[in-house]
Amino acid sequence: MILDVDGTLVDSNDAHAHAWVAAFAEAGVTVDFDAVRRSIGMGGDKLMPAVSGIDESSSRGARISERRGQIFSSTYLPALRAFPSTRDLIERFLADGYVLAVASSAAKDELQPLLEAAGVADLIQRRTSSDDAEQSKPAPDIVEAALEEAGVQPSDAIMVGDTPYDVEAASRAGVAIVALECGGWKREDLEGAIAVYRDPTELLARYDSSPFFKSARTS
Repeated sequence: MILDVDGTLVDSNDAHAHAWVAAFAEAGVTVDFDAVRRSIGMGGDKLMPAVSGIDESSSRGARISERRGQIFSSTYLPALRAFPSTRDLIERFLADGYVLAVASSAAKDELQPLLEAAGVADLIQRRTSSDDAEQSKPAPDIVEAALEEAGVQPSDAIMVGDTPYDVEAASRAGVAIVALECGGWKREDLEGAIAVYRDPTELLARYDSSPFFKSARTS
Protein backbone atom coordinates (compact mmCIF):
# COMPACT_ATOMS: atom_id res chain seq x y z
CA MET A 1 0.00 0.00 0.00
CA ILE A 2 1.57 3.26 -1.18
CA LEU A 3 0.16 6.37 0.46
CA ASP A 4 0.28 10.00 -0.54
CA VAL A 5 -0.02 12.34 2.48
CA ASP A 6 -0.96 15.93 1.58
CA GLY A 7 -4.61 16.11 0.56
CA THR A 8 -5.00 12.37 1.12
CA LEU A 9 -4.44 11.86 4.84
CA VAL A 10 -4.14 15.45 6.06
CA ASP A 11 -6.03 18.56 4.93
CA SER A 12 -2.99 20.56 3.86
CA ASN A 13 -3.26 21.44 0.16
CA ASP A 14 -4.67 24.94 0.74
CA ALA A 15 -1.97 25.58 3.35
CA HIS A 16 0.78 24.63 0.91
CA ALA A 17 -0.71 26.94 -1.72
CA HIS A 18 -0.95 29.88 0.69
CA ALA A 19 2.67 29.33 1.77
CA TRP A 20 3.85 29.38 -1.84
CA VAL A 21 1.89 32.55 -2.65
CA ALA A 22 3.32 34.27 0.44
CA ALA A 23 6.89 33.23 -0.39
CA PHE A 24 6.56 34.49 -3.96
CA ALA A 25 5.07 37.76 -2.72
CA GLU A 26 7.99 38.34 -0.36
CA ALA A 27 10.28 37.98 -3.37
CA GLY A 28 8.23 40.52 -5.32
CA VAL A 29 6.53 37.94 -7.53
CA THR A 30 2.75 37.90 -7.89
CA VAL A 31 1.26 34.51 -8.69
CA ASP A 32 -2.33 33.40 -9.06
CA PHE A 33 -3.55 31.44 -6.04
CA ASP A 34 -5.79 29.17 -8.09
CA ALA A 35 -2.91 28.29 -10.42
CA VAL A 36 -0.72 27.46 -7.43
CA ARG A 37 -3.50 25.48 -5.80
CA ARG A 38 -3.97 23.32 -8.88
CA SER A 39 -0.22 22.67 -8.97
CA ILE A 40 -0.07 21.34 -5.41
CA GLY A 41 0.92 17.70 -5.61
CA MET A 42 3.78 18.40 -7.99
CA GLY A 43 7.19 18.90 -6.52
CA GLY A 44 8.44 22.45 -6.15
CA ASP A 45 10.79 21.89 -9.08
CA LYS A 46 7.75 21.64 -11.36
CA LEU A 47 5.38 23.98 -9.52
CA MET A 48 7.66 27.02 -9.54
CA PRO A 49 8.23 27.28 -13.30
CA ALA A 50 4.60 26.34 -13.96
CA VAL A 51 3.20 29.27 -11.97
CA SER A 52 5.98 31.84 -12.18
CA GLY A 53 8.53 30.89 -14.84
CA ILE A 54 11.22 30.77 -12.14
CA ASP A 55 13.51 27.74 -12.03
CA GLU A 56 13.80 26.25 -8.54
CA SER A 57 17.47 25.49 -9.18
CA SER A 58 18.26 29.19 -9.70
CA SER A 59 19.46 31.26 -6.76
CA ARG A 60 16.18 33.19 -6.71
CA GLY A 61 14.15 30.02 -6.97
CA ALA A 62 16.11 28.38 -4.17
CA ARG A 63 15.47 31.34 -1.87
CA ILE A 64 11.73 31.31 -2.62
CA SER A 65 11.54 27.54 -2.09
CA GLU A 66 13.38 27.77 1.22
CA ARG A 67 11.16 30.62 2.38
CA ARG A 68 8.07 28.64 1.39
CA GLY A 69 9.19 25.86 3.70
CA GLN A 70 9.74 28.29 6.56
CA ILE A 71 6.32 29.91 6.13
CA PHE A 72 4.57 26.56 5.86
CA SER A 73 6.27 25.13 8.94
CA SER A 74 5.78 28.19 11.15
CA THR A 75 2.40 29.50 10.03
CA TYR A 76 0.37 26.59 8.66
CA LEU A 77 1.74 23.26 9.85
CA PRO A 78 0.76 23.66 13.53
CA ALA A 79 -2.92 24.07 12.59
CA LEU A 80 -3.20 21.14 10.16
CA ARG A 81 -5.63 18.34 10.91
CA ALA A 82 -6.22 14.87 9.56
CA PHE A 83 -9.27 14.16 7.48
CA PRO A 84 -11.90 12.36 9.57
CA SER A 85 -11.44 8.57 9.75
CA THR A 86 -7.82 8.72 8.53
CA ARG A 87 -6.36 6.73 11.43
CA ASP A 88 -9.21 4.23 11.36
CA LEU A 89 -8.60 3.67 7.64
CA ILE A 90 -4.86 3.14 8.12
CA GLU A 91 -5.55 0.71 10.93
CA ARG A 92 -7.91 -1.19 8.63
CA PHE A 93 -5.20 -1.42 5.99
CA LEU A 94 -2.82 -2.84 8.60
CA ALA A 95 -5.43 -5.29 9.86
CA ASP A 96 -5.81 -6.59 6.31
CA GLY A 97 -2.08 -7.25 6.16
CA TYR A 98 -0.93 -4.41 3.95
CA VAL A 99 2.67 -3.22 4.12
CA LEU A 100 2.42 0.59 4.19
CA ALA A 101 4.84 2.96 2.49
CA VAL A 102 4.55 6.73 2.01
CA ALA A 103 5.30 8.37 -1.35
CA SER A 104 5.10 12.11 -0.70
CA SER A 105 6.20 15.20 -2.63
CA ALA A 106 6.91 16.84 0.73
CA ALA A 107 10.47 17.51 1.77
CA LYS A 108 11.97 14.97 4.16
CA ASP A 109 11.99 17.38 7.11
CA GLU A 110 8.26 18.11 6.62
CA LEU A 111 7.15 14.50 6.33
CA GLN A 112 7.25 13.49 10.01
CA PRO A 113 5.26 16.56 11.15
CA LEU A 114 2.71 15.94 8.40
CA LEU A 115 2.28 12.32 9.47
CA GLU A 116 1.93 13.49 13.06
CA ALA A 117 -0.75 15.95 11.96
CA ALA A 118 -2.48 13.06 10.20
CA GLY A 119 -2.32 11.06 13.42
CA VAL A 120 -0.59 8.10 11.80
CA ALA A 121 3.15 8.70 12.32
CA ASP A 122 3.36 5.70 14.63
CA LEU A 123 1.70 3.40 12.10
CA ILE A 124 3.81 4.02 8.99
CA GLN A 125 7.55 3.37 9.11
CA ARG A 126 8.42 3.05 5.41
CA ARG A 127 8.66 6.57 4.02
CA THR A 128 9.89 8.22 0.87
CA SER A 129 9.90 11.97 0.22
CA SER A 130 10.97 14.38 -2.51
CA ASP A 131 14.54 13.83 -1.30
CA ASP A 132 14.34 10.24 -2.59
CA ALA A 133 13.26 11.11 -6.14
CA GLU A 134 15.33 12.56 -8.95
CA GLN A 135 12.14 13.91 -10.55
CA SER A 136 8.97 14.81 -8.66
CA LYS A 137 5.39 13.84 -9.44
CA PRO A 138 3.91 13.37 -11.99
CA ALA A 139 7.15 11.53 -12.81
CA PRO A 140 7.03 8.00 -11.36
CA ASP A 141 10.29 8.28 -9.37
CA ILE A 142 8.77 8.69 -5.90
CA VAL A 143 6.36 5.79 -6.43
CA GLU A 144 9.23 3.63 -7.63
CA ALA A 145 11.23 4.64 -4.55
CA ALA A 146 8.33 3.58 -2.33
CA LEU A 147 8.13 0.22 -4.13
CA GLU A 148 11.84 -0.28 -3.49
CA GLU A 149 11.45 0.74 0.16
CA ALA A 150 8.64 -1.79 0.60
CA GLY A 151 10.41 -4.48 -1.42
CA VAL A 152 7.49 -5.21 -3.75
CA GLN A 153 6.77 -5.25 -7.48
CA PRO A 154 4.33 -2.78 -9.08
CA SER A 155 1.81 -5.54 -9.73
CA ASP A 156 1.72 -6.31 -5.99
CA ALA A 157 1.04 -2.72 -4.94
CA ILE A 158 -1.90 -0.32 -4.81
CA MET A 159 -1.75 3.41 -4.09
CA VAL A 160 -4.00 6.06 -2.56
CA GLY A 161 -3.67 9.67 -3.73
CA ASP A 162 -5.68 12.83 -4.35
CA THR A 163 -4.30 14.63 -7.41
CA PRO A 164 -3.94 13.96 -11.13
CA TYR A 165 -0.19 14.00 -10.48
CA ASP A 166 -0.56 11.03 -8.11
CA VAL A 167 -2.63 9.20 -10.73
CA GLU A 168 -0.07 9.83 -13.46
CA ALA A 169 2.91 8.94 -11.27
CA ALA A 170 1.32 5.68 -10.14
CA SER A 171 0.23 4.78 -13.66
CA ARG A 172 3.69 5.42 -15.08
CA ALA A 173 5.14 3.20 -12.36
CA GLY A 174 2.68 0.41 -13.22
CA VAL A 175 0.79 0.72 -9.92
CA ALA A 176 -3.01 0.76 -9.63
CA ILE A 177 -4.31 3.81 -7.76
CA VAL A 178 -7.47 4.73 -5.87
CA ALA A 179 -8.14 8.48 -5.66
CA LEU A 180 -9.81 10.66 -3.04
CA GLU A 181 -11.56 13.96 -3.81
CA CYS A 182 -10.80 15.53 -0.42
CA GLY A 183 -7.63 17.16 -1.78
CA GLY A 184 -9.76 19.45 -3.92
CA TRP A 185 -9.89 17.62 -7.25
CA LYS A 186 -13.07 16.25 -8.78
CA ARG A 187 -13.78 12.76 -10.06
CA GLU A 188 -13.40 13.86 -13.67
CA ASP A 189 -9.92 15.23 -12.89
CA LEU A 190 -8.81 11.86 -11.54
CA GLU A 191 -9.30 9.78 -14.65
CA GLY A 192 -7.08 6.72 -14.62
CA ALA A 193 -7.80 5.84 -10.99
CA ILE A 194 -9.45 2.44 -10.59
CA ALA A 195 -11.89 3.91 -8.05
CA VAL A 196 -12.64 7.35 -6.61
CA TYR A 197 -14.04 8.13 -3.16
CA ARG A 198 -14.91 11.43 -1.53
CA ASP A 199 -12.57 11.06 1.46
CA PRO A 200 -11.21 8.52 3.98
CA THR A 201 -14.59 8.36 5.69
CA GLU A 202 -16.39 7.26 2.54
CA LEU A 203 -13.65 4.81 1.63
CA LEU A 204 -13.78 3.25 5.08
CA ALA A 205 -17.58 3.03 4.97
CA ARG A 206 -17.41 1.28 1.58
CA TYR A 207 -14.25 -0.67 2.30
CA ASP A 208 -15.76 -4.12 1.85
CA SER A 209 -16.64 -3.31 -1.76
CA SER A 210 -13.42 -1.42 -2.48
CA PRO A 211 -10.35 -2.59 -4.41
CA PHE A 212 -8.50 -2.77 -1.10
CA PHE A 213 -10.78 -5.39 0.38
CA LYS A 214 -10.57 -7.47 -2.80
CA SER A 215 -6.80 -7.16 -2.99
CA ALA A 216 -6.38 -8.07 0.65
CA ARG A 217 -8.49 -11.20 0.26
CA THR A 218 -6.86 -12.41 -2.96
CA SER A 219 -3.22 -11.58 -2.28
